[in-house]
Amino acid sequence: LHERNGARASIQRRLAGVRAFYRFLGRAGLATAEPAKEVRAPKRGRVLPRFLGEPDVQRLLEAPSDEDGFPLRDRAILETLYGAGLRVSELAGLDKEDVRREASGDACVRVRGKGRKERLAPLGRTALGAIDAYLQRERAVLDRRGQEALFLNKNGGRLGDRGVRRLVVRYASRAGIESGASPHTLRHSFATHLLDRGADLRAVQELLGHASLATTQVYAHVTSRRLVEAYALAHPRA
Repeated sequence: LHERNGARASIQRRLAGVRAFYRFLGRAGLATAEPAKEVRAPKRGRVLPRFLGEPDVQRLLEAPSDEDGFPLRDRAILETLYGAGLRVSELAGLDKEDVRREASGDACVRVRGKGRKERLAPLGRTALGAIDAYLQRERAVLDRRGQEALFLNKNGGRLGDRGVRRLVVRYASRAGIESGASPHTLRHSFATHLLDRGADLRAVQELLGHASLATTQVYAHVTSRRLVEAYALAHPRA
């Protein structure tokens, strides 16, 4: 696999599977050696996340139109993905009661992340307005079974991960985003734009629900690269 330029993550995953299989064979008394034990896995390279520029995000958020089946729902989904930086599974898992409003006008959503860890993610006023428009005008039409889910599909059930992905891909194509987009692209864009505008890395870590700051630091590399590019273009001694 390595000689065929296989992805390092795939090599690591398959090697882990072989090792686990031989440990099982050893416990069952069917093997006396672990040939994969001495095989060194390639180091996993750091892949910079793909993100959209702010103009691309703006076009994507404005892509739903009255010609679509449920444009208010779709706009609320896009605004929430980008406005709160959610994973697609986190968005699909939201219930109506997870949207929390404060007397000050601020709002947040209760998110169930990886490992069933919960966090509160701030919800911008634009995203909250999109959710309210969807709740007032479209959700009642979709909800035929008294569902608790916030976002429903056309059959009245909870909108799943695949449905959200298809929705994002369709509107990205309509917005003319040639590089493509996914729910996770919006999450990457959320983090990158926050750092571009001066947000603290630890604050971004909390907003994304990362257990380790090292996971969040990949976005700092993206931002640093853009700073270097700006320096090279603008500084007289660059």
